[in-house]
Amino acid sequence: MECSISMRDTATRCAKAGYAVYGIDYEGHGKSSGLQGYVPSFQHVVNDCSDYFVGVCERPENRKKARYLLGESMGGATALFLHRKEPSFWNGVVLVAPMCKIADELKPHPFVVSILKKLSYIIPTWKIVPTQDIIDIAFKTPEKRQEVRSNQYCYKGKPRLKTAHELLMASLDIEQNLHQVSLPFLVVHGGDDIVTDPSVSKLLYETASSEDKTFKLYPGMWHALTSGEPPESIDLVFSDIIAWLDQRTATQDPTSELELKAKHDEDAHSKTS
Repeated sequence: MECSISMRDTATRCAKAGYAVYGIDYEGHGKSSGLQGYVPSFQHVVNDCSDYFVGVCERPENRKKARYLLGESMGGATALFLHRKEPSFWNGVVLVAPMCKIADELKPHPFVVSILKKLSYIIPTWKIVPTQDIIDIAFKTPEKRQEVRSNQYCYKGKPRLKTAHELLMASLDIEQNLHQVSLPFLVVHGGDDIVTDPSVSKLLYETASSEDKTFKLYPGMWHALTSGEPPESIDLVFSDIIAWLDQRTATQDPTSELELKAKHDEDAHSKTS
């Protein structure tokens, strides 16, 4: 997926609710450089996002504002890695069907996975990973499926070998370290999602060390629950997301915690410069 078209409605809804919204296309995604659909290193994706979003937060107009991450699917995994990279930097995160575990229905047989892993070092860009058409199983409404298929910035082939391997390794890493998640979070997941596993989102809620955590499961909804569902379902999900953000933003004291956070960041910057 990409930001300017696929995520436009998410950005618009958050902006109308009073939040400044920033996004980035990953390497090999959308309008960014690189071979389309090719992720040679998930850690490079995380580092790119960290550089960009931390830079956004350090702009003068944003330094005293609360900082929230929002990530969908692979973006949810990226957000969790950003939290791990800077555990005390973010005020919270909204995780939409996060890639904490790729659903077993989507993964090839373990024997096939072991062969593909070896091949990923030899022919990393080849599109030969045997999976279902993600567009068909992620987006419930035919109109959204057609929109994605007609979007030239969306990758529509089978996963490239190295990309599939990197995403699998990232999801396994997250699944094994759910207890390390310590920031406030809201995780929303469709009950009928067969792309990322909703049971692991529930496990994240149960095992994360965060004191402020919320899990919402939407029965009958699929993977793309903020864009690929009927309008009334999408409205329900965004109503929950905005309410969660508003509740935490309203309780922030701009003269204390955020100013201390800004001062801490300035001190850290001065020490490294």
